[in-house]
Amino acid sequence: MAFAIKAEMSDPQAEIFTFTAQKTMYGGKLIGEGDAIFLFASENEGGHGLIARGVVISAEPVAKRPGVLRQTPRISLSIRRTAIAKRPLGRRELKLLKDWTDGQPGTELNFKFYRQATNKVVGISDAAATFLDGFF
Repeated sequence: MAFAIKAEMSDPQAEIFTFTAQKTMYGGKLIGEGDAIFLFASENEGGHGLIARGVVISAEPVAKRPGVLRQTPRISLSIRRTAIAKRPLGRRELKLLKDWTDGQPGTELNFKFYRQATNKVVGISDAAATFLDGFF
């Protein structure tokens, strides 16, 4: 399984990306060292979507806060960039893919990242990973 993260990225050209206490959804909590990950600079934070591909160099779950009943699992990550995207892919390109049952990899990404627009780490299918590889 591959993963993707949508988050604020202050330096899209960085060699190493560090993220603290990121929300996980759709299997994102299963991420671990050595996993492939695609990085999306969050449009909510001034970014423009897919910027890089990388490999996870550390993944540490964040402890739940005591006294809070419902909590989304969170994780802190360090990622080494392995490639820079050559073509754009973000909310603008994916927003037309809204048939949640069509099984297309672009629709999967739209659903996981933009249906609920919060920043997050998500697990993605092999088909979605192959689709994203075409942007490098």
